[in-house]
Amino acid sequence: MFQAIWRTTQPVLPVLIGITLIEVALGILMPLIGIQLARWGVSEIVVGVAASAYFVGFLAGTVVCQRIIRRVGHIRAFGVFVVLAADATVLHLVIQDAYFWIALRAIAGFSLAGGFVVIESWLNDKSTDETRSRIFAIYTAVSWGASGISPLLLNIDDPTGILLFALCTLCLASAMIPLGLTKIGNPVISEHTHLSLRRLFKISPLGVVCCFGAGFLNGSLYGLLPAFVDAMAMGERELSFLLLIGTIAVLIAQFPIGHAADVHGRRPIIIGTVTASALLCLIVYATPEMPYIFLLVIFFLLSAFQSPLYALGIGQTSDYIARKDFVAASSGLLFAWGLGASIGPSLAGVAMHELGSRALFLFVGAGYGLIVAFALYRVFRRKAKTPQEQGNYVAVPAVQGAYGAPELDPRGEHMPHVGARAMPD
Repeated sequence: MFQAIWRTTQPVLPVLIGITLIEVALGILMPLIGIQLARWGVSEIVVGVAASAYFVGFLAGTVVCQRIIRRVGHIRAFGVFVVLAADATVLHLVIQDAYFWIALRAIAGFSLAGGFVVIESWLNDKSTDETRSRIFAIYTAVSWGASGISPLLLNIDDPTGILLFALCTLCLASAMIPLGLTKIGNPVISEHTHLSLRRLFKISPLGVVCCFGAGFLNGSLYGLLPAFVDAMAMGERELSFLLLIGTIAVLIAQFPIGHAADVHGRRPIIIGTVTASALLCLIVYATPEMPYIFLLVIFFLLSAFQSPLYALGIGQTSDYIARKDFVAASSGLLFAWGLGASIGPSLAGVAMHELGSRALFLFVGAGYGLIVAFALYRVFRRKAKTPQEQGNYVAVPAVQGAYGAPELDPRGEHMPHVGARAMPD
């Protein structure tokens, strides 16, 4: 068994190490910036805009970065992207200004989008019909695991110091080392097409709404969570454990919720999980003196119920498209997710500024309520496919920064690249 795992991972080991280092940096940096801004006393609106700026840059990067990769190759382009992200990170220490930090977040989002495109193109190039599912699973586990555990590093130093920013910069710059030393040549670049949101909405309105809503609401919750924690007189220790328990819940929830969606159909599970998410958010909002241990339990349950929404949206859409169009549809839905994540945190910041810090959960809960209402509306508009007619659920890693790996998703048709030759010694 171990030999089979090694044979599968050996060709992609450099990029798996790279993605681990990037996700560690992101897992520290995203909450760290929120903590810093909150302690400076800036408004929740600014904190929300800073969270949105990352995803605005990320969306721009997914559109532009392929031109850079095509021009200079995967390895050189990856070096440019991670060094640019490292530069943007260390500049947080040089200029301590909230609005300058917003610009840095956009630059980081742009550059890391390019990094994820390189990584996932590489993974797709090295996968085959026989290994693609295993590579996808390993990539998903590495992404979620690194981004979930790394927030614990917030406890090793005062967030207002330089050590944590230096550690993030070191991780980002070091992500280039494994690819820089590999003797495997560049993958052949392929076009990363996507279906337009208008066409996707005609195919599956609920699928698009779920993917957009997942980005809109998850981006809001995680982007503004540091400001909420600070307003509740908690610190980085409490925040790090919230993020850790949330990641554990995501990992635990994927199989049972995915299995339930395959057995009972997408819509009932979407309605059930989103309703539970809305109610849990409203419980937090309605309980101002909630003990921290109860907040941990609620956040665990909330993360478990809300995390599969993006994958459920992709599954709902994929049930109505041809297999050959799946990658294009998945890329379009990823764009919908990123669009939501670009907008949501800014609006959530406004809600917190006007209604108080606990309004974050009122905002997110109301958003989930709207998705439930739309899902119920769709129940009466179109008959759902039976569980036997729909495809299988696949947990898709659209969290923190991952690009989504639409080409790696086992449900789509595998489009093999031309084999890359080894680089000369």
